[in-house]
Amino acid sequence: MVRQVTVNGSRHEIDLPDDVPLLWVLRDALGLTGTKYGCGVAACGACTVHIDGQAVRSCQVALADVWGPVTTIEGLGQPGALHALQQAWIDHQVAQCGYCQSGQIMQAADLLAVNPVPSDAEIDAAMAGNLCRCGTYPRIRAAVHAAARAVQEG
Repeated sequence: MVRQVTVNGSRHEIDLPDDVPLLWVLRDALGLTGTKYGCGVAACGACTVHIDGQAVRSCQVALADVWGPVTTIEGLGQPGALHALQQAWIDHQVAQCGYCQSGQIMQAADLLAVNPVPSDAEIDAAMAGNLCRCGTYPRIRAAVHAAARAVQEG
């Protein structure tokens, strides 16, 4: 069955089985490789994207279950401009190996959408399901605070 899915503002017709995980739709059918495969069981957060503004693990959402527009790391910023979180990640040199970072940024964007000025504890709680094997958690926290300030300052 052909399904229509909106990803990063563009509408796509996808002719894949209903049970194909959104992760593979994004990576294989649409060529959006910023969303990473980490564990396949929603335990690491590397595949985090937004569906209708909510952070979800794309490895666990079947194509038939996509309920709204999808935003990936490629669609997070404005055309020609980085999102405040992406810039903060660069400024704070968060990425080491970088594998988990797109999922980390997408989870942090969800946090800032609901809590524009989070505390350290709130950041830690929101980011707890996103694993970083390089241990850059202090830099992640600093980058989230910096992005929150940047958004507040306009």
